[in-house]
Amino acid sequence: MKTSHQIYFKNAIELRELPDDSIDLMVTSPPYPIIEMWDGIFSEQNSAIKDALEQNDGNKAFELMHQELDKVWAEVFRVLKQGGFACINIGDATRKIGKEFKLYVNHSRILECCLSLGFSCLPEILWRKQTNAPNKFMGSGMLPAGAYITLEHEFILVLRKGGKREFKTAEEKLKRMQSAFFWEERNLWFSDVWEDLKGTKQNNINKKIRERSGAYPFELAYRIINMFSIREDTVLDPFLGTGTTTAAAMATGRNSVGIEIDPNFKNHLEERFEDIVDFSNRLIENRIKKHLQFVQERIKNKGPLGYINKTYDFTVMTSQEVELMFDELEKTEIKDNIFEVDYKEKPTFVFGKGMVGSINKVPLSKWIRT
Repeated sequence: MKTSHQIYFKNAIELRELPDDSIDLMVTSPPYPIIEMWDGIFSEQNSAIKDALEQNDGNKAFELMHQELDKVWAEVFRVLKQGGFACINIGDATRKIGKEFKLYVNHSRILECCLSLGFSCLPEILWRKQTNAPNKFMGSGMLPAGAYITLEHEFILVLRKGGKREFKTAEEKLKRMQSAFFWEERNLWFSDVWEDLKGTKQNNINKKIRERSGAYPFELAYRIINMFSIREDTVLDPFLGTGTTTAAAMATGRNSVGIEIDPNFKNHLEERFEDIVDFSNRLIENRIKKHLQFVQERIKNKGPLGYINKTYDFTVMTSQEVELMFDELEKTEIKDNIFEVDYKEKPTFVFGKGMVGSINKVPLSKWIRT
């Protein structure tokens, strides 16, 4: 199997390169309106935004910034297939503009636009980014009534174009079964609050592009792509930045398209994808290890499981996991702004070979088989 990952260095509203109904999933985190680090990017798109900020008119700046994002969401709706998902990581903003400190509700404003375009809103995820730093609180500290509640979460909006996606052919149905995730992963991923993801440190990115990036954790994009797409689907990120969505698409056997306005990211993207083969395969190995640990504990406490995965010969909780398989990466190749990934024909992680078959001192036959 081979996947292709196209990077365009242009404004995100210029998605005209993409045909209608060509994308299965969109995963992105746009520049956040009213967050100061992105004032310049928004002002470059519309000089009236800079004027509004200089005039201390926060409400006008907020609306003008979102009008720039509205253009992108309209294009996303156009290129998504019927039944395709759009997942948007966005945080609200607190800021003092002039003499007024207030909350600017970014997630609500984006939802308003997307619903008007025709998206259906599905249950959202709260990504809780907790910090215990004693200096995180704003306002007058222990004195009422001038203290402000600290924002410790962001939203992952989940939107769908049209009704439920249909898998009609035998090939589509098999790919869907092969793209399954483990039962225990489902229980973690499909909660409406994610507390186990840490924000991404950007110390490995040069200062020039770090100042224009708000990268989310790899695990965030990785989960969403597994949750809402299948093998060989095409994933779009119109605000690619440091390439997290593309990296996650490579790791999951999906194709991808990324749009990034700042060409300064190009060298970082190339460097990041150089390590994607080893990184992705370690990730697959760790998922299998965690599953084996879960199975061992489950059998110990609850008794034997009833299903065997056909590819890896380990037990799983449900019949929907029987065809589950991971696409291990073989090599990558760069052609201009296209990154191609080749995948191994046969799985490496099978019992009796390598670490996966030997991580437990108890023989697997004593507890895996039912």
